[in-house]
Amino acid sequence: MEVHNVTAGAATFTCNAYLAVGDRTVLVDAGAMDGVVEVVREHTDHLDAVVLTHQHGDHVAQLDAVCEAFDDPDCYAYGDHPRRTHAITDGDDLVIGDERFEVVYTPGHATDHVSLVSDSSLFSGDVVVHDDGAFDYGSFGRTDMAGQSRERLIESIHTLLERMPDTVEHMYAGHGETFHGDVRDVVETALDRAENREPKYPDE
Repeated sequence: MEVHNVTAGAATFTCNAYLAVGDRTVLVDAGAMDGVVEVVREHTDHLDAVVLTHQHGDHVAQLDAVCEAFDDPDCYAYGDHPRRTHAITDGDDLVIGDERFEVVYTPGHATDHVSLVSDSSLFSGDVVVHDDGAFDYGSFGRTDMAGQSRERLIESIHTLLERMPDTVEHMYAGHGETFHGDVRDVVETALDRAENREPKYPDE
C-alpha cells in the first residue's frame, strides 16, 4: 500500500494526515495544515473517502476544505459530524488503499477515537504513537484534559493488542514518525508506560 504523510513538514500544529493510494484512495484524518489539499493533489486527482480517527481540531480543521476540493468524498467517523456520510463502529471493515482494515474502538484520549488495523498496517490515531515530545519509543495519547481518561486509554491499548495481528509491521500514528518494524513491541511499550502511570507531561 502506498501511503503519504500529506502534512509532513507543516509549520503549524497538526496531526499526521495519511493519504493511502490504491484501489480505494483514502485520506486518514484531514489535519490542520493550510495547503493540505494541494499536497493531496500532488498524488491524486480523486479521493474516494476520508476516515477520521477522532475529531480533535488538529485532525479535522481542514476537513471542509478537503471535502469541497474533492467533490464530497465519503466521510467515515465514529462521532457525529456535519460531513459524516457513514457512521462507523467497533468491528466494522473498511477498505483503505489496497487493504481491508478492522475498526477498533479505542477511547481514552477522545471519546470517539478509533484505530484501524489490517494484516500489515495500523493507523493508530493518537491512542499510541511511536515517538513524540514525551517519549522517543512507545508513547500514548494525552489524558490530562477534560473528557479524557488514562484508565480508559489503558483498556483501549489492551483491546488494540488483542485485535492486532502479529504480522502488523507498519504504524501510521497521528503524531511523530511513521514506524516500520515490530509494531507490537511499540504498542506494548506504550502500554507499560501508561500502566506505570508515567506522566506524559511534567505537570500531569
